[in-house]
Amino acid sequence: MKPIHRFPQVVLGFALAYAGLGHLTTSRQEFQAQVPSLFKDYADFVVIASGIVEILLGLGLVFFWKYRVLIGRLVALFFVAIFWGNISQYINGIDAFGLNSDRARLIRLFFQPLLVVWALLSTGAWRKQHD
Repeated sequence: MKPIHRFPQVVLGFALAYAGLGHLTTSRQEFQAQVPSLFKDYADFVVIASGIVEILLGLGLVFFWKYRVLIGRLVALFFVAIFWGNISQYINGIDAFGLNSDRARLIRLFFQPLLVVWALLSTGAWRKQHD
């Protein structure tokens, strides 16, 4: 695979790792606002755990090329799993990350499927699934 073809995967990896670090540091309260009400009593744990997972997945995308298809599938599943938090933020009208209107929160929902597709396409997981 040519280095230029790896660029989208690496960008996604660094973005995930960066977001994961935010879970553990500067954006911790913002991420807690996205935790569905069912888990509100464990919001800090959910944010820390998901941040660690995000960091590991991001580093996996950057450094473990041999397993990129598997990691791509795991990243896609992660994006599906955390979608619940985005839906909760919209339904409950919670302001976080500059999403301070129902319209902004609704628009945000449409980007999550794009992240799933990005994870699958950039790692070759989509192609492997349809071979």
